[in-house]
Amino acid sequence: MSGEETAILHRPEQRMFLIRLAPGTYSFLQYEIKEGKFYVNKTYAPPEYRGRGLATKLLQHAVAWARENGLKIVPVCSFAVEYFRRHPELQNELAEEGLQALDLT
Repeated sequence: MSGEETAILHRPEQRMFLIRLAPGTYSFLQYEIKEGKFYVNKTYAPPEYRGRGLATKLLQHAVAWARENGLKIVPVCSFAVEYFRRHPELQNELAEEGLQALDLT
């Protein structure tokens, strides 16, 4: 995939970060913002594109965006929960509710 294919688009009106993979084909991260918290609700990559780090790239971008906007993160989808379990150095980015989602409290 070229750099253009992995460019991350932000669609705040849809509460989504996207990577366009082909015409009409996207990998995405859906989020919600409530009470100053950034909820990672879903990450998705089409089956034929899985294993290429797309969800990780989207989540890394979302973490940076949440940090820049003063939001603490709550991982909801299983991918995000597992990502934060594997990256304890990022746990300071999580809201208390996010730490509970990881069973770390």
